[in-house]
Amino acid sequence: MKKLNKLALVALAAMSFNAIAQENPWMVRARATHLNWDNSTTNTVTTLGVNADNKIIPEIDITYFFTNNIAAELVLSYPQRVEVFAGSASLGTVTALPPTLLAQYHFTNFGPLKPYVGAGLNYTRFGSRNLGVDNTSNGYYVEKSSIGYALQAGADYMLTKNWGINLDVKYIDIKTDVFTAAGANAGTLKLSPIATSVGVTYKF
Repeated sequence: MKKLNKLALVALAAMSFNAIAQENPWMVRARATHLNWDNSTTNTVTTLGVNADNKIIPEIDITYFFTNNIAAELVLSYPQRVEVFAGSASLGTVTALPPTLLAQYHFTNFGPLKPYVGAGLNYTRFGSRNLGVDNTSNGYYVEKSSIGYALQAGADYMLTKNWGINLDVKYIDIKTDVFTAAGANAGTLKLSPIATSVGVTYKF
C-alpha cells in the first residue's frame, strides 16, 4: 500500500509538472494610452513656459512569465510626435521613441482578476530635436535621449482562458535638457508622464 501511495504521489507530481511545462508563458496586450506630461521646468525654460501637449498613443506590450507570479514586460510604440509650446505659442515638434522594460509581480489568488505591480527602466530616444521657426538663432533643441525609471500598477480581467481586458497606470521618468541654437543650456524639461492605459489582453 505504501508503494502504491508513493507511486500515486510521483504520478501526481509528474502530471503537475507537465501542466506547468505545457502552459504557454507568453502574453500580449494592445492598449490605448493617455500621456499626461509632468511639464515641470528649470531656468530659462521656466521663463519661456515650455511644455509638451498631452496626447493619446497606441501601445503594444509583450509579457513573458518565468513563473505564475514573476514576469517581464516590454512596452513598445512607434515614434510619437510631441508638440512643444512656449506658453501658448508652438515651438514645433519632437519625435519620441520610449520603449520601457519592467519586472512584474502578478497576484494569482483573485480568480479571473489578475492584479500586478512592476518596476523597471525607460529609454526615450528623441528625433527631430530642433524647435523654433526655421531653426534660427532664436530656436532651441533637446538632448538625444533620456534614461529613467518606471513604476507600474494594473490588472487583467480574464473573460476566457485566453482573452481579457486590461487597465494599467505607469509613471515614467523622462527628462531632457533644452539648449539654444547657439548651444547654451536653457534648462531642463521634465516630461515624466503618468500613462493611463486601457486595452485587450491575449494569453497564449
